[in-house]
This record gives sequence, C-alpha cells and structure tokens, in this order.
Amino acid sequence: MNKTPRLLLALDVLAAAGMLTTIGLVFLYAPIERVMGAVQKVFYFHVASAWIGMVGFLVAAAVGVLYLLRRKPILDVAGHAAVEIGLVFSVIAVLAGMTWARPVWNTWWTWDPRLTTAAIMVLVYAAYLILRSGIDDPEQRARFAAVYAIVGAVSVPLTFFSIRLFRTIHPVLFGGDTSSSLSDFSTDPRMVLTFFVSLAAFSLLFVAIFWHRIRLGQLADRVEELKLNREEQQ
Repeated sequence: MNKTPRLLLALDVLAAAGMLTTIGLVFLYAPIERVMGAVQKVFYFHVASAWIGMVGFLVAAAVGVLYLLRRKPILDVAGHAAVEIGLVFSVIAVLAGMTWARPVWNTWWTWDPRLTTAAIMVLVYAAYLILRSGIDDPEQRARFAAVYAIVGAVSVPLTFFSIRLFRTIHPVLFGGDTSSSLSDFSTDPRMVLTFFVSLAAFSLLFVAIFWHRIRLGQLADRVEELKLNREEQQ
C-alpha cells in the first residue's frame, strides 16, 4: 500500500476543521428556533447526513455506469465505497430525524412519506451489500453490483422529492407550505450560514472518507487476489 498522499492528509485536516467549525456554529452561534426549541439543532446534522447519504448513492450509480463501460476494478471498489458511506450517513440521518421527531411530533416514528421513502432507500442499499456478499466471482459481483446501484438510484429522487409530491408533516426548507417549514430558517442569516457550513463540512468529510475507503478497498482486493493465487498453487 502506497504512503498516504499529502493531498489526502490535507483533506483530512480540512474535513476535521470543518466539522469542528460546524459544531461550534450549531451550539454557540446559531439561535434557538422559536417554535421547536433547542431540539431543532439536530436539524443541521440530520440534513447534512441525509445529503451525504444521497450523494453517496448517486456517486455509486455514476460509478456503476462507468464500470459497465470500462470494466476497471477500481470503479467497482469506488462504487462499493460510495454505497457503504451513503448507507452509514443515511442511517445517521434517520436516527437523528427520530431524535428530532420525538419531542416535536410526540413519536419516534410515523409513516410519513419522507420517512417511509427514506427507510425504503436504506433497505434498498442494505440489500446491495447483501448481494455483494453472496457472489464469490469478482467480475460477476462487480457487474451485478453496478447494475443494482444504477437501478437502486431511483429511490434517491423519490426520497428527495417526496415532501413535495405527497402530503407530509416533514419540514420543507425552501418553499412549500410555511406551516410545515422551519419558521425561522428563511429569515435568520445565522441559521442559514450554519446550515450551509454544515453541508460544506459534511461534503469534505465525504470526500475524505471516500478516498480512504477506496484505498482500503484496493488493499482488500489485493489480499483476496493473493489468497486465490495461494489456493490455486496448493
């Protein structure tokens, strides 16, 4: 395994600084929302995690298309990495949303369209990992995973637009019925700044983790190749 590139190390530092800045802004700078109270601060982590989850799944779909066209192993590694990261952040988003919902909606979970489509999206990509684990042949696994990632990406826009396509109690950030929106978000620049800084910080974190995960995946593939060669020689 090659030494960690300096650019990746710099990216790690930037991602860490971004996350620390986000935490500082959320708890020390952004005001308490007048309707929901202090629990609204979960919003900054909830939305940013959901954003990264969806970005991960869309990246996996794009990489899947490239793999089917070029059949390069590193593209399969990248697709696998993107799905893993996207799934982790999507689960974080769901858990953060439940934490937010409990005091606001008086329930941990409700079958609201946004929550339902988000749960379906998580299950779709959990099945992706199960599919990969059930196929031993590397080329066949990569091909099936690429196709699945492309098809599964349909769940991403469905989840994103669900609050605009269906009646929902989930807050709408921009536009929509003001009764379901965050009352202070569009008028308080401190909340808007904190929101966009959190998105930027989480995006940097995604790129850093994605790069590390690709490097780890390449190492895992090399180990698997060595094992297969050793078994053939015995």
